[in-house]
Amino acid sequence: MVHVLFQTESHYPVSRKKIKEAIIHALENKVFRDTEVSVSIVGDRRMRTLNKKYRHVDKTTDVLSFALNDSAQFSKAQFIESPDDVLRLGDIVISFPQARLMAISENKLIDDVIVFLALHGLDHLMGKHHE
Repeated sequence: MVHVLFQTESHYPVSRKKIKEAIIHALENKVFRDTEVSVSIVGDRRMRTLNKKYRHVDKTTDVLSFALNDSAQFSKAQFIESPDDVLRLGDIVISFPQARLMAISENKLIDDVIVFLALHGLDHLMGKHHE
């Protein structure tokens, strides 16, 4: 079973159900044991702080992923075993203001953009990275 832990700053209206369902659907044929992913929806100030601290880029961004294991150090799909046998992939952090700007510029619903960003972040947690 896939568990999606979800946290959002209270003033950001998002469809938790739609985002959770998209992540569960994306993982359902890729993981074969209990798996956990965390999703946080934050503001630009928090995103800029995280981006500066972990990527040394002093500006906001749309999505950040923090894998619990660095796939560059391990062979594909090798993760540290947890005592409770739950595969914890890591954290996905999404900037609501950046998602809103993307939704406006692409004439899309904000929840659809957040789902896209969450799945992009999930790809990173699963070891897919762009150049």
